[in-house]
Amino acid sequence: MNQRRWILSSPPTSECLRALGDIPYATAQLAYNRGITDLKQLRSFLSPDSSSLSDPSLLPDIEPAITRLARAIDDRELIAIYGDFDADGVTATALLHQGISALGGRTTPYIPHRTKEGHGLSIQGLMGLRDMGASLILTADCGISSFEEVVAARDIGIDVIVTDHHSPPPRIPPALAVIDPKRTDSQYPYPNLAAVGVCYRLMQVLRDSLGHPEDESPLDLVALGSVADMAPLDGENRYLVKRGLQILNETEKPGLRELIALSGLTPGSLNTESISFVLGPRINAAGRVDHAMTSYRLLTATTSAEARPLAQELEARNRERREQTEQVMEQVREQVTTSQADRSIFITGNRHFQAGVVGLAAGKLVQEFYRPAIVMAIGPEVSRASARSIPEFDIIAALRQCSDLFLRYGGHAQAAGFVIPNENLDSMEERLTSIAEEQLQGVDLHPSIHIDVQISLKEIQGRLIKFVSLLEPLGIGNPHPTFLSRKVQVVDVRLMGADGRHLRVKLRDGSSVWSAVGFGLGSRADDLVSYVDIVYHLKTDRWQGRERLELELIDFAPSSPA
Repeated sequence: MNQRRWILSSPPTSECLRALGDIPYATAQLAYNRGITDLKQLRSFLSPDSSSLSDPSLLPDIEPAITRLARAIDDRELIAIYGDFDADGVTATALLHQGISALGGRTTPYIPHRTKEGHGLSIQGLMGLRDMGASLILTADCGISSFEEVVAARDIGIDVIVTDHHSPPPRIPPALAVIDPKRTDSQYPYPNLAAVGVCYRLMQVLRDSLGHPEDESPLDLVALGSVADMAPLDGENRYLVKRGLQILNETEKPGLRELIALSGLTPGSLNTESISFVLGPRINAAGRVDHAMTSYRLLTATTSAEARPLAQELEARNRERREQTEQVMEQVREQVTTSQADRSIFITGNRHFQAGVVGLAAGKLVQEFYRPAIVMAIGPEVSRASARSIPEFDIIAALRQCSDLFLRYGGHAQAAGFVIPNENLDSMEERLTSIAEEQLQGVDLHPSIHIDVQISLKEIQGRLIKFVSLLEPLGIGNPHPTFLSRKVQVVDVRLMGADGRHLRVKLRDGSSVWSAVGFGLGSRADDLVSYVDIVYHLKTDRWQGRERLELELIDFAPSSPA
């Protein structure tokens, strides 16, 4: 039976319907749900261009950053690009390396080991880069929480420019420049760029200041990092990712071409789902189970011969990552259901958990139980944790209230992490549990499905299908349109997959017959009675070079007799 709340969007106002002109009601509803209330906004949303981007010179500290980078390039200083180990950080590191090298600069990449060093700058890394002769460190997707490390870098004669997109702590590091659109004093209008987007905008200003023409070729990396990091696909990100997907589908980067081929994807049909479920996990896998430099070397490879074994290694690492995640999930699922089922937040860990997969496990807990979740890899003296949350609970704000307990922490409202001495674990659990209980008191902690519009299957015709395709790229901030159809006849039901986890269903509404697939819904096959109400997305099924439109079932329930 249906266990999720169905929330149907409010209808457009009559004023909005008039302003949107002669378009079908369902189309108007989809536009209205995305904050579009007139034809001018609609045209801009459906056909974003570079004019939607803000002036990058409004980014905080952009001028001192450009001045210092230009001097380093002219003087042939060694610029260390200090990145993070996830897909956003790796793509940002590759983008900066390729961009600065093309301008004549000397760079060396540094991506820390997730387990041995952790997120952000480390004294170990700084000392190694000083010994290599680096005089300038440019961070990529890290640094905003590295106050002491930036001070240490300054003390040993290294300048630091921070580029980051994480929520800043109350005290930002005393770097030469701190470029983060989420800074409270930032004048940049759009705060939701991924780190790779921030780095792309920095390189636009740097190229312009040195008299070089604009170069959009790195936007394939911007699309890859932004989608993999679940940046909202609205505002500026909408253009960056849309244009980036066009470039990714024609990419000349040998590493990406090899990874696309090995993953079984088809150039020309890549979309946000291709990144979210195929490319992104493989780029992330290296940093989760080994070292992210494998992904960096793939993205910066100059020949197919160099790239092919790296792509094969990432494929193997991704299989290993899936196996580790399943092992962790078996344990955390049992832990929370037996001892924490009545809590508003799940906090669990184990000495055998790998730090690289605890974030994935936390995310799966949130999906399954609709609770904020923290999963820890407990070490001999300190533990590393990943936190994921629900829209009703700002996890980074909660961690900020416990900042005295952590060695370091950082992240966003929905995803964060921290490193904590083991002697503080009990206090952390007690305080975070208290914060969650207070803030989530009275909140219905059941997952909800926000439905765009109720229609009949007979209404799914050409204009609506075309409009849905124009809404792409789809993802966080611009979700797949979700439809509700009532009293749909179930004609046929089959289980799919080796373990019968999925459903293949034939549905009828009068003369309209549709094929539908329900991923992960196999256990609910018996709930598909003669007539059901269904919640679904429109999905293009690509098989053996052919394409057909079908329904992707999200949820269903028996139709009411009325």
